[in-house]
Amino acid sequence: MPGRHVSRVRALYKRVLQLHRVLPPDLKALGDQYLKDEFRRHKSVGSDEAQRFLQEWEVYATVLSQQANENRQNSTGKACFGTFLPEEKLNDFRDEQIGQLQELMQEATKPNRQFSISESTKPKF
Repeated sequence: MPGRHVSRVRALYKRVLQLHRVLPPDLKALGDQYLKDEFRRHKSVGSDEAQRFLQEWEVYATVLSQQANENRQNSTGKACFGTFLPEEKLNDFRDEQIGQLQELMQEATKPNRQFSISESTKPKF
C-alpha cells in the first residue's frame, strides 16, 4: 500500500487485533492469521485498491466492535459474531477472493470448535 497510508494501516491493523481479543480462542486465532495474510497480500496494491481494502477492514472493525458491545450486554452469555454477506457483494469478488472466502468458511465451520455458528437460510460470513 502506498506510503501515505502507513499510519492509517498500522492503526487499523492494531485495532482489529485488539478487537479479536473478544473472540473465542479458535476464532481469534483464525481471525488474526487471516488479518496478517490479507494485510501482507495487499502491501503493494495500487491506491484505489488500497482505499477499498482499508474501507472494508474499517467496516469490519466497526461491526466487530458493535457485536462485542452487544455480546457484553447480552445476558444469555451466548456470543454471536458475523454478518450477512449479500449476493450482490459476492458478485463483485474475484475468483481468488471467492476461494479465500470458501477456505475461511470451511476453517470456521470445522467440528469441535469452541463456538457455534448459527444455522440460517442465508450464509453468514
